[in-house]
Amino acid sequence: MNTTRVRTELKKYIDKLSPEQLTLVANFFEDLEAEEKIDATEELLNIPEFESIFEKANQEIKEGKVRNWKEIRN
Repeated sequence: MNTTRVRTELKKYIDKLSPEQLTLVANFFEDLEAEEKIDATEELLNIPEFESIFEKANQEIKEGKVRNWKEIRN
C-alpha cells in the first residue's frame, strides 16, 4: 500500500473517532515524532567528531565565513 493510500485510509478512521480517541491518537503521533527526532539526533551524535565540526560550522556562520549555496552550485 503506498503512502497516499495509507494517508487516505487514516483520514477515514480519524473522521470517525470520538474527541477522546482523537486526543489519544494525537498523543501517539506526538510520541512517534519525538522518538524519530531522538533517533536522528543519536545518529548524528554517533558520527565521529560531529559535535566539534558542528560547533565550528556554527562559529563560522556567526563570523560570516560562509558563501551562498547558489554561488557554490554554479
